[in-house]
Amino acid sequence: MSRPCHDISARRPLRRGAALACVFAGVLMTGAATGSWPESADGSEPAEDAGQLVSRSGDRWAAAYSAEEYARVAWSLEGEYVGTGITVIRTAEGRIEVTEVHEDSPAERAGVRAGDEIRTIDGVGLDGRPVTDAVGRLRGSDQEELAGPGSTVLLGLVRDDDFWEAEVERARLTAEPVTVTREAPGVTRIHVSTFTRGSAEQLGDAVDAVEPGDAIVLDLRGNAGGLLTEAAGAASVFLDGGLVATYDVHGTQHALHAERGGDTTTPLVVLVDGTTMSSAEMLTGALQDRNRAVIVGSRTFGKGTVQMPSEQPDGSVAELTVGHYATPSGRTVDDDGILPDLVVQPGADPEAEARTVLEGLVAPS
Repeated sequence: MSRPCHDISARRPLRRGAALACVFAGVLMTGAATGSWPESADGSEPAEDAGQLVSRSGDRWAAAYSAEEYARVAWSLEGEYVGTGITVIRTAEGRIEVTEVHEDSPAERAGVRAGDEIRTIDGVGLDGRPVTDAVGRLRGSDQEELAGPGSTVLLGLVRDDDFWEAEVERARLTAEPVTVTREAPGVTRIHVSTFTRGSAEQLGDAVDAVEPGDAIVLDLRGNAGGLLTEAAGAASVFLDGGLVATYDVHGTQHALHAERGGDTTTPLVVLVDGTTMSSAEMLTGALQDRNRAVIVGSRTFGKGTVQMPSEQPDGSVAELTVGHYATPSGRTVDDDGILPDLVVQPGADPEAEARTVLEGLVAPS
């Protein structure tokens, strides 16, 4: 299971590598929702570069980006990234394991397969390192100079107890944030990995395509957030209007509402864990407070803050916290996270627990 995105931040006080490896841990929520992109964090003419501003802020969610780094963030919000086409997790035994190799990706062409264990990246062992460290190294965002398309990364892999190496060339790739599997009769699982632009529409299409009579497991594990507007759009898929969240920006209150016409009848379970963050927590809280879904898993990460970017004279960008959001019932999630309706005990299978809950929801009364 993957670890929370903040695990690598200790290596860089400004959270540079962490912010890029977990691009959506706190990025652009307010600007995307309001269309407001201020010249500086306090409304005055900027006088400091991003690093200085972040260092002085005392803001644990603050992040500093170079112009190139922030361009990567913008790509990522559109669902694009520089990488190898590998999806990885950290297993319960602490291994970094490949769970998916994207079709026609550099990793696929290099012979990497799902199930391979990654032991080293560019000669650096991964034992004891968080999954975000591996992601950052795969994408080249851990380096002082960001790795671009055409750069290479050397992977040390284990398959069937045999160690081998593969040199993989990075490319500019498109991520698919919504994946659908029918893992059991009567149950469709929809995993949303992040809220990039267009992900809410993709989720709506996936729900529309669910087999008649199927229940839905909405899997938000590993979803570190993304665009606030897309998370609100995702709520609209399952709600018939009404409040999704409230949030403040410099003390001014705002509200997000779902559009009318969502699917309010299909039995729904939402899977979450400690890697469910930010706007993914906002969606979870809305579905829980509105009694639309049963939440299953473990407590979510607890990031309920709103960030806004500020471009500096040298082209760098500082991202600072400007407010907090609350669920429809008024709960704030910062630090505390969201406690599921059904907490899955360590060692138990969350997906099996979700199916058990769905059986109860669809059982005849």
